[in-house]
Amino acid sequence: MRVVRAFRIPITAIITALALSGCMRTTGPVAVAPQGDLDSMAYGQPNAPPPQAVAAESGGGAIGALRAAFAATPRAAPAPVVVAAPVAYVEPAPVRYDAAYHLDAGDKLRVVVYGQEGLTNTYAIDAGGSITMPLIGSVPARGRTTAGLAAEISAKLRAGFIRDPSVAVEIEAYRPFFILGEVAAPGQYPYVPNMTVESAVAIAGGFSPRARRDSVTVTHTDASGAARFVVPPGSPISPGDTVLVSERWF
Repeated sequence: MRVVRAFRIPITAIITALALSGCMRTTGPVAVAPQGDLDSMAYGQPNAPPPQAVAAESGGGAIGALRAAFAATPRAAPAPVVVAAPVAYVEPAPVRYDAAYHLDAGDKLRVVVYGQEGLTNTYAIDAGGSITMPLIGSVPARGRTTAGLAAEISAKLRAGFIRDPSVAVEIEAYRPFFILGEVAAPGQYPYVPNMTVESAVAIAGGFSPRARRDSVTVTHTDASGAARFVVPPGSPISPGDTVLVSERWF
């Protein structure tokens, strides 16, 4: 009996060691991508083969299962790069002058006679209301529109100088306006399109401390003669007008 008991203890220890050794070598599936196909894993190409599960002696089946689940998760394709289209900058259209504007002394015109460089030039309307051009001499311009003056020039050139002239007339600079009275710097100033009494006063340096600011007197001259109007500061003015800023009484 003592001999049997003596062998029973070593046999039990050996069985226990063998059992522990078998547990430590339990294997689990681990996802491993096939060699040379890393691009398909990174970008999720549709033709890529699925990841393969191989045994790894990593010390437990739970970790291997997690790795296999992570490898089997589909990868989203990379977002496309959006390139902004270039912004097109459109230059503003040139200012078109009023076709109904009537010319007068002091206006500066650009007369273009196509194909005739010697006649194409800038001409100022003189005090008599005319411009002077080569070949045809003096051409009346006062009271005409730019289209009417172009037609008059064409008629004169056609009368013995050019068989079929083509003429265009544009306003290069308007005649000046005048501002008097209670402003910082009264005098004569160049006119710009769409000018009002307020902008005219601003060009002249603003109102003086004694100026009446609610209304001004504008003198306008046209073919019918001169006329005076009492207008508010927001009223428009024309080339050649005279603006009078009065003194206030209190």
